[in-house]
Amino acid sequence: MVPDHVGMYLCGPTPYAPAHIGHAYSAICFDLIRRGFVFLGYQVRFVRNITDVEDKIFNASRAAGEDWLAFSVKYADAYNADMRRFGVLPPDVEPRVSTHIAEIISITERLVAAGKAYAVEGDVYFEVATFPAYGRLSGQSIDELEAGARVDVDERKRGPGDFALWKGAKPGEPSWPSPWGAGRPGWHIECSAMAASHLGETFDIHAGGKDLVFPHHENEIAQSQGAHGEDTFAHHWMHNGFLNFGGVKMSKSLGNVFGCAQIAGAVGAEALRFYFVSHHYRSPIDFDVEVLKDAAGEDVGVRFPALEAADRRLDYFYTTLRRIDDFVASGGDGGAGAVTAEADKLAAAAREALADDFNAPVVVAALGEAARDANRLLDLGKGVDKAVRRRSLARLGRDLRAVGWALGVLGDDPVRYLTTRRDRLALAKGLDSAAIAALIVERTEARQAKDFTRADAVRGELTALGVELLDTPGGTDWRVFEA
Repeated sequence: MVPDHVGMYLCGPTPYAPAHIGHAYSAICFDLIRRGFVFLGYQVRFVRNITDVEDKIFNASRAAGEDWLAFSVKYADAYNADMRRFGVLPPDVEPRVSTHIAEIISITERLVAAGKAYAVEGDVYFEVATFPAYGRLSGQSIDELEAGARVDVDERKRGPGDFALWKGAKPGEPSWPSPWGAGRPGWHIECSAMAASHLGETFDIHAGGKDLVFPHHENEIAQSQGAHGEDTFAHHWMHNGFLNFGGVKMSKSLGNVFGCAQIAGAVGAEALRFYFVSHHYRSPIDFDVEVLKDAAGEDVGVRFPALEAADRRLDYFYTTLRRIDDFVASGGDGGAGAVTAEADKLAAAAREALADDFNAPVVVAALGEAARDANRLLDLGKGVDKAVRRRSLARLGRDLRAVGWALGVLGDDPVRYLTTRRDRLALAKGLDSAAIAALIVERTEARQAKDFTRADAVRGELTALGVELLDTPGGTDWRVFEA
């Protein structure tokens, strides 16, 4: 291990369909941890794989009449585009199973040579009984795991929990030559091989969803330590909590799977991220969805109250940043020197919370306190030395952005963010932003001509539409009234 360096591996997607917000939740959780390490002064090598050799891809590509590899590339690219939408940093390395076949065969050969695995008619299985520590990650014995698991019935296996490292070729599926005949990798061996290839046989953190603890991560440990030694593989395991809907796990059959584009269009991508990081990464999230119905009781859409609340909270933060920016631009940052005690708290509070198992909800609370302090300084600056006030607001602006970066939020230009949000809300209410802008120009011209009757009438028209005018030294802005 290298001091102040972190090697981190995250189980990535199996790209056979569009990504949904469950995928985004896992990606955001571990992007938060990655950013947290960087904020705390560490250098991070972040590896997130693409599982592009898998039954779901073969079946879906066959049904679509497409080449399996091109099909997986299409959905992997779409997944990465969706994750960028939610502020997820790209991995330093993004290995794919299809380009690591040699490494997978090599580790499988080591397991066979060590007596940990055996070949049967072109398949190779890991023998769970050869690894007494099996079950340590999930806290269960081999017998308990086998009793509670659905395992493939195969009389050729020495034990019911033995799992495939290599699968013999099947008609219509891709295959590669191996010492056991043509075939392809099993699921679990892929991550062991890719993690060792890009982080070494021993590295710092292996991450994934709680649903991967068994069997995937248990099997990774068994085969990796079986091949490389008892003290190898990941030093720490990190698992994000489940994403539920009304206490029920997300499921296509229940109709509660929501796509990334759907959420981003409804409330904005950053709102989803802010909502997720407002929870501890290990905690489950119960995602609330309100079904909208028409007068006849028919479903006409859905809304996401918690995400709408997160969106309004982000509006508050970005409005604060815009106010700070305008204030600093009007007279400078006050130069070097002391700041108020309130302005000196945020960065230290964020470091302390992130060092405590990446406690993002505490960081979010500290951001809120800092924004309140900034607004008090902006609104009630009397009694504070002018230079101290300017330095304090400049510091708060910088720290709000720096700490926001650690959470993956508040990275946009405030004016652009607020304008985009306003236009999204206007569109949802059936308002024409261009027409509103034209009415504002008309009102401005009427005021300049001292035709205050017409100016007031235009304001009344806009108010009736649900538009609030904001007269500022830089001109008239507007926003949509929110319930």
